[in-house]
Order: sequence, then structure tokens, then C-alpha cells
Amino acid sequence: MVPSYGAITALGVLLALVLAQRAAYLVGVDAAKVWNLCILSLFAALVAARLLLVAANWSALRSHPAWLLGLGMVHHPLLACVGVLAGAGCAAWHARKSKLPFRATADALAPPIAAGLVFEQLGALAAGSGYGVEASPNVGWAVTYSNPLAAIWSGTPLGVPLHPVQAYAALAFFALAALLWVWLPLERRRGDVAGLGLMGAGVAIYLTEIWRDWTGRELIGRGTLFHGFIDGPQIAAVFLVLAGALLLRETKIVPRDDNAAPSVAEQTSLNAPSSENRGPA
Repeated sequence: MVPSYGAITALGVLLALVLAQRAAYLVGVDAAKVWNLCILSLFAALVAARLLLVAANWSALRSHPAWLLGLGMVHHPLLACVGVLAGAGCAAWHARKSKLPFRATADALAPPIAAGLVFEQLGALAAGSGYGVEASPNVGWAVTYSNPLAAIWSGTPLGVPLHPVQAYAALAFFALAALLWVWLPLERRRGDVAGLGLMGAGVAIYLTEIWRDWTGRELIGRGTLFHGFIDGPQIAAVFLVLAGALLLRETKIVPRDDNAAPSVAEQTSLNAPSSENRGPA
């Protein structure tokens, strides 16, 4: 149950790394540099999130040192936010150091990240983390948790039918990943795929939070504003949508780095015979 979160998430990470290599080729950036960027960012995200979890639960971990072995299985929105910020900061630093084009690199990373989030939410579903609100009896797809570890780590109600909101989020991220992957070789402006990815992720997070239990007994509170009108993840979702909109509203076409390899779409365009080279009809 709970250990499955780490296993399923790890599978998603491996898939995202493989997809990132293919996406780097499609947009014409150095796949080796993208690989290094992904590994460093992933390490920074994991370290930052786990350090926060240890700090927030230091007294409990001192009484039960063996619980340290289970920290890699804990999911929480605040941990995810800290991990994303640490990973994004590391990615920006490495991209600048390696002279990777920012927009093209962001485009290459958008579909793999969305695909990885699918598995992250499936892992949360298996672990009972980020659980949904109580479901009515006519919801035939509701989930009921029984493992005590889910209650210990995430405060998951046991024996109560809940909305599988993690599955809702996984479906949303899967649709987003598919859309971004199809659009990647077709884009004409650098940053469009990344902008759409940010906006799509923000919308998915905001909407699925409607079915999450805000009053759960999780280790770190989700945080709400305006008397529960909006919670922490929804606030972050609004900023994601705004950031994506800023990328998409850019009207100036960003030139490609002359040292970068041409993308698949550009190679097709270059190899296609022009009208003046064609013979008479």
C-alpha cells in the first residue's frame, strides 16, 4: 500500500527521463545536457522535500527512528511544491551553466514532466496520500483504505469510501502529456509547449482540488484562504496558469540557437522540395 507510492513514482521518473531524451531530439537541444539537467534537478527536489519532511516531524522521528526508512513514500502538496521549486532552481542554474536555450529546453521537459505526474498521482492513490472527500453511496468507483500506515503518514480515513481524486488528476495529466507530445514537433515558436504545459497543469490542479479533502489530518496543513474558498495547491495553480499565459502571449519569435541541431519539423521542411525546384505540372 504505502510503499507502492515510491515504487510507482520511481517508474514515472524513469519514463520521464526516457521521454526527455526523445523530446530533446525533437526540439534540437543537446540530449546529454538535458539528461544531466534532469538528474541534478531530480536530486535537488528529493533532497529539499525530504529535509523539509524531517524538519517538520523531527520529534516523531526521534521517538521512532525506523520511520526514516518510510520517508521516501510520503506524499504531500507542500513537499511537492518545495521539491518543484528546488528542482526548477537547479534546472535554471544548470541550463545557464551549460548554455542550453531556455525556451527550447522548457519545451522538451514539458511533456515528460506531465507524464511523470501521471505516475506520481497513481502512487499517491495507492498510498492513500492526497485523498479525496467522502463519496456518496452511488459513486461506484470510490476507494476505501484499510492500511494503518496510510492513516499514520497521511491521516487517510480508514473504512470510508472516498473519491479517487488522485486518479482524476492522473487522467488530467495523461491528457495533458499526450497533447504536449503531439504538439511538440509541430510548434513554430519556442516556449509555446512549455506555456501550454504550465497552463494545463494549473487547470488540472485547480479543478481536481475540488474533490480533495482539505480538512484531512495530514502531516503539514494544505493551507486555505478566504474561509476555505481556495487552498494552497489552488493558489499555486493560479500562478502556474499566469506563468503559462506569459509564455504564450510573447509575440516575438525566439530565434533558434545556431549551434543547436535542427528539430524534426525543421529537417522535414528543409528536405522538402521547393516550388521553384519542382518540374512543370
